[in-house]
Amino acid sequence: MVGTLLAIFQTRLELLSNEIEEERLRVRQMLFYGSIALFFFGLSIMLTTVFIVVMFWDSYRLSVLGGLASLFFIAGLLVWNSLRCASRERSKLFSSSLAELNEDRARLISRT
Repeated sequence: MVGTLLAIFQTRLELLSNEIEEERLRVRQMLFYGSIALFFFGLSIMLTTVFIVVMFWDSYRLSVLGGLASLFFIAGLLVWNSLRCASRERSKLFSSSLAELNEDRARLISRT
């Protein structure tokens, strides 16, 4: 019985370490792709802004600059709000390990 319990415990620890490693790799990959995407989005926003300002340089340059600044500020606020909402969500990390441990506990209780 003790040998079986130790084997179950070892298996669950290995599962847990695999989940931690997978999550670490997933987060690293997401940060990498996210930083590249942010760089290109920032570059495109800057170039689009310059293009629009140059297009209206003779007549409405101050109005266009003010409008674009307001638009970017509102977009920043919306993204900030989305980030706050996403940070409040619970992670599903270790869900497989917890489910397996619950099953093991149920099996052990039913045997006794």
